[in-house]
Amino acid sequence: MPQVAPENPYGYVPDDAICIMFIVLFAISSTTHLGQAFWKRTWFMIPTVVLSGCLEILGWSARLWSSKNILLSEPFSIQISTLIIGPTPLLAADFIIFGRLVGILGTQYSRLSPRLYARIFLTCDIISLVLQGIGGGWASSASNNGGDIDPGTNLMIAGIVFQLIVIVVFATLAAEFAYRFFNDSPFAKHSASANNRGDLSGKRKLALGGIAFTIVVLAIRAIYRVIELSQGWRSKLMHTQWLFGLFDSAMVILAFYCWNAFHPGWTVVPDTQYFNKEFSRSGSA
Repeated sequence: MPQVAPENPYGYVPDDAICIMFIVLFAISSTTHLGQAFWKRTWFMIPTVVLSGCLEILGWSARLWSSKNILLSEPFSIQISTLIIGPTPLLAADFIIFGRLVGILGTQYSRLSPRLYARIFLTCDIISLVLQGIGGGWASSASNNGGDIDPGTNLMIAGIVFQLIVIVVFATLAAEFAYRFFNDSPFAKHSASANNRGDLSGKRKLALGGIAFTIVVLAIRAIYRVIELSQGWRSKLMHTQWLFGLFDSAMVILAFYCWNAFHPGWTVVPDTQYFNKEFSRSGSA
């Protein structure tokens, strides 16, 4: 085990066992998601959840690489960029799944149409991804060249804060929809279609619960990363390995396995071909 040097950018040596554990967990879940996407023809899960898993695997592989030579700049740079943006595509899956549930259960209970959930929140997700990606690249480049890392860090923070705001807005709209649905209280402008109420079957309850659970754990992760980055790269919080593992990747892996268990191919609608046709239409509109 190499000694922690003063130049160590982590403030600790990444633990091999922790790195391997997360690589294996993300690999199992991502491979399963890929198989489920082909089996249930839920193709949107590939550029969202599967992509997110690939980023997490790459990030933790880079941390494992760092454990062999803590002073190498390349693995440190890779893990900065990949682990900061990794959960963002995963969040997009929540937006898509919820939009489809709204279409099934009753658009009259929602402030937004299913198509607008795809348009608005996926756009916001892309903006957040770009901010975090540019910030992560900037910070890692500055770290390698001995430059000022603060501008890149601030951009990363801005991207995560924006993502957290998006999560809060989305959660508020979802909670309002659930309240109106369970109380059969449609918006007045949709009163004419109030009889188009879908059945909240047991499987669809699991999907709704899956959205609520994954939004909570991803919000916890976002809050942690905002606090961590705001305190700086030399802070005690940044240099505490178990906190990163618990409040970043453990939260993300919980969301991954949640959607393995409550996969939208069987919890949202039985006709998966119609499900993907509707998603493709809303995504291209």
